[in-house]
Amino acid sequence: MSISKKIKASISHSSMIRKMFEEGNVLKKKHGKENVYDFSLGNPNVDHPCEFKRELIKVADQEIFLKHGYTPNAGYPETRQAVAKKISATTGVKIGADHVVMSCGAGGALNVILKSLLDPGDEIIIFKPFFVEYPFYIENYNGVVKYVPTKPDFSLDMEALAKAVNRKTKAVILNSPNNPTGRVYSKRNIADLVRLLKEKEKKLKKPVYLISDEAYAEIVFDGIALPSLLKVYADSIIAYSYSKTLSLPGERIGYIAVNPKIHEADDLVTALILCTRIMGFVNAPALMQRIVANLQHITVDVKIYQKKRDLLCDGLARAGYQFIKPQGAFYLFVKSPIPDDVEFVGMLLKHHILVVPGSGFGCPGYFRIAFCVDDATIIKSIRGFEAAIQQCPNPYAAKPAGRINK
Repeated sequence: MSISKKIKASISHSSMIRKMFEEGNVLKKKHGKENVYDFSLGNPNVDHPCEFKRELIKVADQEIFLKHGYTPNAGYPETRQAVAKKISATTGVKIGADHVVMSCGAGGALNVILKSLLDPGDEIIIFKPFFVEYPFYIENYNGVVKYVPTKPDFSLDMEALAKAVNRKTKAVILNSPNNPTGRVYSKRNIADLVRLLKEKEKKLKKPVYLISDEAYAEIVFDGIALPSLLKVYADSIIAYSYSKTLSLPGERIGYIAVNPKIHEADDLVTALILCTRIMGFVNAPALMQRIVANLQHITVDVKIYQKKRDLLCDGLARAGYQFIKPQGAFYLFVKSPIPDDVEFVGMLLKHHILVVPGSGFGCPGYFRIAFCVDDATIIKSIRGFEAAIQQCPNPYAAKPAGRINK
């Protein structure tokens, strides 16, 4: 065998999403791109803020020595300082530039964090449903994935988590707003989580790190506030991305923020900086670092995504679908009308609709719709969604494998 057995197995596990891409391309060639309703990818379609373009032109025109050269591995000091200043202002936690490390997006940040923390056999807890890449990230560094279910409304299940935390637990990954559910964990839910982890730390006499994946932190709807983990839990680490905040997923820019009160903070930051280098990232993109330094309080127009959410939810509700309205991000996690989510996704495909089965997120019986598409795609797709559910003899009569919403 020419490739590693581990990677061969990973390819097999990720083939579901790859198959959707392939079938989508076939449909687009056959029927025309405008007649295929592709909700498979979370690729932001809202244009970046005008401030970004102005800053890009300004930085490009500036005479800067080694403008495109290597940066310090932790990032430019002025960019780290700008990030620290924003975090301090928004969370109330005083954080310095020395606790910020610039990264290649949240994906790069998470890999650097896990590389820095994990010894072989250490366990990382993730909640179902989860971002599809988490298990791969953890296994990259010989960690062990520990899956914990959430409640029917996708809120955190403290009883299930309490059973999962043990001496091998190194960290818990939290993603809020969540991909794929759009759930924003409430202040009470976070308080319960923090209380439990503090009790476990005391009992186990070791830190249990809380890694907060905040890729969608600015995409929150209906005036809901996103609780700050830095403020309530000392052993917390933030992985942040500008991919969704500024609609820059291809530019790969983000950061890691370490709580100043974290266990062995200086050693951890040193490890993060080293791992940024030895993993091949070398450093976050130089030009983007200079640009985002002056855009700390700028975001895309979140109301546009909220309008898309409402447009989609209204249409699917009329058609008879069951779901929990997302509070953030740009995903809708819909209960499949039949138990087999993969089969139903295939039925939608016949109507030129591409979505991702919930099985790929560790939650069979559901499917994910990424509504970061133009309004016309949402409006035109509703007829296909209606036709697909009408083909089900008795929608929602049987329990899907996995979980049931109330």
